[in-house]
Amino acid sequence: MSDDFVTVTKTDALPPGEGGTFHVGERLVAVFNLKGEFFAIDDLCPHMGASLGAGQLDEEGCVMCPWHAWSFNVCDGRWLDNPRLKIDRFEVRVSGDEVQVRVVPIAKDASEDDLLEGEA
Repeated sequence: MSDDFVTVTKTDALPPGEGGTFHVGERLVAVFNLKGEFFAIDDLCPHMGASLGAGQLDEEGCVMCPWHAWSFNVCDGRWLDNPRLKIDRFEVRVSGDEVQVRVVPIAKDASEDDLLEGEA
């Protein structure tokens, strides 16, 4: 997969407080407009595969899975029930009126890896 950004939508097509699901290469990506700032995470809920892009976004930046109410922070991908676990998040930029995503997961901090290894 290329490291290039891909246009997924126009800024005015995704109003504040809303999200949507987009194909970027072979990935499904959920993109959210949180108070005018755009964020992208893996679209598939790790529990049962529901679309997070179809979930409800609250004012704090948490999206709730529409099937079983698992909630994730769209800014950093953390699962609210266990913040040490997280889903992929992706870099987003706005170019003119286009929302663009680069589907290379943003690397976790080394401290996060240490925490997860300690859980095993």
